[in-house]
Formats: sequence, C-alpha cells, structure tokens
Amino acid sequence: MTMLRLRRRRSALRCRELVELVTDYFEGALSRADRRRFEAHVADCPGCAAHLDQLRAVHDRLGSLTPADVPAGTERVLRELFSAWSAG
Repeated sequence: MTMLRLRRRRSALRCRELVELVTDYFEGALSRADRRRFEAHVADCPGCAAHLDQLRAVHDRLGSLTPADVPAGTERVLRELFSAWSAG
C-alpha cells in the first residue's frame, strides 16, 4: 500500500471526494473503510447531507427507468453536460 493511500484512509473525506464517490456509495461499491469515511463526513457536513438526500431522491425516482423510457437524444445531451462538468 502506498503512503498516499495510507494517508488518504486516515484523513477525513473532503466534500469534493464525496461528490466523486456518491455513485459508488449508492451501488455499495465502496470499501468498508471508505464507506465509514463517507458516512462520517455526511454526519458532520450539513451541505453534503443535503446533497446526498437530493441525490438519493433522484436516484430512487430514476433508478427504475429503462433505456426505452428516455426520450431520443437525451442520453447524448446528458453525456455532453457530464463531460463539460467533469472537465471543469
């Protein structure tokens, strides 16, 4: 295990990291240690707690959609928006 990885596990999760990990959190894909860090951050950060609640509501509502439910062209638009957002 690298020193960076060890330091990361000991340090508190930052808001930006939480945003990047939320999908893995919903899918149960976080390690036990990362899940604890995630939940500890949410418990101490009202902004991230609200963000998580909003995303949970969206996830719950959209989780049952199938590709046939999505209007033509919507996937392309969403991918473009996500690409622009992730590029900064």
